Amino acid sequence: MTCVPTGRCDPRAFGDPRSPLMAAAADGIGVAVQKFFRGLALGAVLVFGVGCLGSAAVAAASPPAGTGAAAVPTGSETSSTGLLSTSFWLASAQGDVWNFGNAGAYGSAGGLPLAHPIVAITPTNDDQGYWLVASDGGVFTYGDAAFYGSTGALALNKPIVAMASTPDGKGYWLVASDGGIFSFGDAAFYGSTGGLVLNEPIAAMAPTPDGRGYWLMARDGGIFTFGDATFYGSTAADAPTDPAEKIVPAASGQGYWIEDQNGTMYPFGSAQGAPPSAGLMFQPVTPGDRAVLFAFAQLGKPYIWGGNGPVGYDCSGLALASWQQGAGVTFARVADDQYHTAGQAVTPAQLSAGDLVFWGNSQTDWTTVYHTALYVGGDQIVESTDGGVQLNSLGQWGQGDIMPVGRRP
Repeated sequence: MTCVPTGRCDPRAFGDPRSPLMAAAADGIGVAVQKFFRGLALGAVLVFGVGCLGSAAVAAASPPAGTGAAAVPTGSETSSTGLLSTSFWLASAQGDVWNFGNAGAYGSAGGLPLAHPIVAITPTNDDQGYWLVASDGGVFTYGDAAFYGSTGALALNKPIVAMASTPDGKGYWLVASDGGIFSFGDAAFYGSTGGLVLNEPIAAMAPTPDGRGYWLMARDGGIFTFGDATFYGSTAADAPTDPAEKIVPAASGQGYWIEDQNGTMYPFGSAQGAPPSAGLMFQPVTPGDRAVLFAFAQLGKPYIWGGNGPVGYDCSGLALASWQQGAGVTFARVADDQYHTAGQAVTPAQLSAGDLVFWGNSQTDWTTVYHTALYVGGDQIVESTDGGVQLNSLGQWGQGDIMPVGRRP
């Protein structure tokens, strides 16, 4: 994708988009998700099975008695700086999947009539496929992901919230929100939090490199260790704005990354640099999340100068429609006015999902702003530009024209 940073990205250079003709395009914007996959036709393969091949019984998923202290230390070990993952998948509860960076497109459950929402996406060890998991433990396979069993036919005390693959890819664990563990294939059982009182529900699981232990991670980033898994830190004492979504082990097994739902990584122990590809569930929590989810639903629609939707958008039209329709927030229509007046200013370090980012010819003159986009997380944006509504990197054109602050409507 190429977009020449000129006034064509925003209609202000050519006329007033507030005209009746342009404004009429805003009528009838819907919230139905358009099933879009970058460069590939959508496909879905549904594979279900029953039975539990591991040693974790249904009783392991007993509900917590209430709220209380986490079973692992927190505080000083928390990383203060998030890294940005460049390759990951985002999936929605409806089964839609969006791929970022080098993460491949293998299919989705977006076109299926799901009985239960999708709650997890887990890549295979070679990143050539992934599993989607529903809240009842039903398993959907894509790419080179293999089916080893599910809890789809079991009566669960608590819903399934996560899956982790064994190191050799010949099995997996399903995890309930109370930390109950269900093992399939060659996955072994090493313990659970099913009998503990948790401050926050369990959100993710990751095995150690030798498969002889695993970490469980709570929604606030608290970490629980089993088998040969070691504790290296957590984000529970200083939880980020977006909920913790995934724990990704370092290759050495001597550390891990905690990743929030927008792709920001927090490294602990020996975890350094870019982490492996990860699959994340995008569950709207903040108004900005809801704006981003609306923008995702517009992926693939054409760039239309002065477009307010639903057929197509220009850059500022997408930004405004996403916040209006997704979060019920309104502000100025064109990019330079948005930069000048929309919400509050946020520094680059403070950017979170839905914040508006801008490009201009002068970093000190708001009237030179010519383009805007919605920040997603993980250094990624969703924007309408020459190639239509699409996912791209924030730094795709370099840093020279990026305005010094973003705006949070």
